[in-house]
Amino acid sequence: MSDSASTAWNSGPHSGPWNNGAQRRCGRPPRRALEIAGIVLAFIWFWPLALAYLVWKLMGYPKYDEAKAFLRENFSRAADDLFASGRSMGGFGTGTGTGNAAFEEYRRNELRRLEEERRKLDEEARAFRDFVEELKRAKDREEFDAFMAKRRADRNGPTNV
Repeated sequence: MSDSASTAWNSGPHSGPWNNGAQRRCGRPPRRALEIAGIVLAFIWFWPLALAYLVWKLMGYPKYDEAKAFLRENFSRAADDLFASGRSMGGFGTGTGTGNAAFEEYRRNELRRLEEERRKLDEEARAFRDFVEELKRAKDREEFDAFMAKRRADRNGPTNV
């Protein structure tokens, strides 16, 4: 498609509020009915891809570098806050220290105590599972012995010949 045809296509009432007179990079846009049907089907099967397509469409079909620059300009502060180094991300005992020695010692002692408590609970759970398993085995043995006793009694019982 020539530049004049592209310019003619991108100007006028179809340029859209997000385009701001910029040239579209991908030539003619797809037919509207097919585009809408494709977006609906994409949301059904793989919604993140459909959402990314809608954002790309609303940005005026930018190239990769333009989209990257747009996201860097508008979302760099949020990304810096989210991925700032040296901050704990909520893990148990993860991240760097607070700088307060007394608090760090308290935290180490509490984590050690909680780990010991978790070990005790794991041992009790294991002992209870073993106890329940032993009960099941005893019940199974009792039922099996009753079955065998009944079977022997049926075999050795009086026979009418």
